[in-house]
Amino acid sequence: MRIIDLSVPIKNPKESEIPFEYHRQLTAKIEYMDHRVTVPQITQVLGCTEEDLPEQYGWATEKITLTTHSGTHLDAPYHYYPTTDGKPARTIDQLPLDWFMGDGVVFNFSHMKPGETVKIADIEAALVEMNYTIKVGDIVYLRFDADKKLGTPEYFTEFPGMSAEATHYLIDLGVKIIGTDAMGLDVPFEKIAANFKESKDPKVIWEAHRVGMYKEYCQIEKMANLEKLPSHGFKTICMPINIYKASAGWVRPIAIIED
Repeated sequence: MRIIDLSVPIKNPKESEIPFEYHRQLTAKIEYMDHRVTVPQITQVLGCTEEDLPEQYGWATEKITLTTHSGTHLDAPYHYYPTTDGKPARTIDQLPLDWFMGDGVVFNFSHMKPGETVKIADIEAALVEMNYTIKVGDIVYLRFDADKKLGTPEYFTEFPGMSAEATHYLIDLGVKIIGTDAMGLDVPFEKIAANFKESKDPKVIWEAHRVGMYKEYCQIEKMANLEKLPSHGFKTICMPINIYKASAGWVRPIAIIED
């Protein structure tokens, strides 16, 4: 049995990685406090001296400032809109845990160019090639190889995304979880802005996310290592952190492959 990590690490970004200031909110800030730094805190709390500690070492800890959409995370329906099909959209703590365990399916769309969107025809063609039929409860991952740009500005600005029609299509087949190795499920913000400027059609704004206004589903963004997986025939687990009333939760998805 092999277990494959499908997450990216949460870390301090380099300034050179962030193309625009608004992307900074999607990263994290970590303050590291090592075994020496914490000694004064420990001696004050415990009433001891440095000499009472083994080699004058305290404990190590970290302080992290980030959003629920930093790092590999799972979006709840509430992220997309306040309601789903007219009912209050569920937050991350309200979702059933059985959604997050199931058979995994990987669509290899690594040939797609940044800014392109996955259409129904792309999914149908991939399923024929895979000789596979989507079933209720399958967890679908979209491989664009966008994670290979992690650590560069292009990670935020150059990746394909899902169309609204393809998102509807997968949900109608019984899929509740759609994951991507790109920064987001939709195309980059800059591409959305360009599409809207050209068409003046509001439907191009966040089109895949906005499917959640009508149908309940979750998406995992900023995944990694999807190229290490077969197209199907593996189990996957993607339990999000339980955060009260949150629009998303950090997740470390894994794939389990039986040899």
